[in-house]
Amino acid sequence: MSGKILIAYASRTGSTQDYAEEIGKTLIVAGFQVDVLPVDAEIDLTQYVAVLVGSAIRKSKWLPEAIDFLKNHRAELNRKPFAMFTVCITRAMSGDDEYQRVVKEWVEPMRALVNPLAEGIFPGRLDFSKLPFNLDTIQLRLAVALGIFPRQDRSDFAAARAWAEELVPRLKM
Repeated sequence: MSGKILIAYASRTGSTQDYAEEIGKTLIVAGFQVDVLPVDAEIDLTQYVAVLVGSAIRKSKWLPEAIDFLKNHRAELNRKPFAMFTVCITRAMSGDDEYQRVVKEWVEPMRALVNPLAEGIFPGRLDFSKLPFNLDTIQLRLAVALGIFPRQDRSDFAAARAWAEELVPRLKM
């Protein structure tokens, strides 16, 4: 296969980065060259034939740096195969179908910027040791204590690998 694929991500606690790396490994096994980079790295999109972008969710939306990446590169991303993925602990809650619908609504503004050929939504983990001590984190801790959000790591890398495998024929150049 010719060309390289970029997987850019925005993460607060490392969960989205872990997903980006797992997706990257799957695409490498499929024969692609892949770079996995944070969205705030200096990136020249002209060297990539396709781009995947992933972000964690905070306060019911993508992280600001991921939104900025899409806004700043919108024109170029609309000319290449583009897929996006979202990592959100909400995806791990009971009533999964309802919460998946809610998360899709939260990322609708991203779809309005760049129309993805595919979209993945994966459950993550809450790692309070990597979050700043502020009101938002206190509220999140309270939600976990009340049983609203799950405590355990709910990452589903098998789902991410399956999603990446489904992308392979759509990314071949």
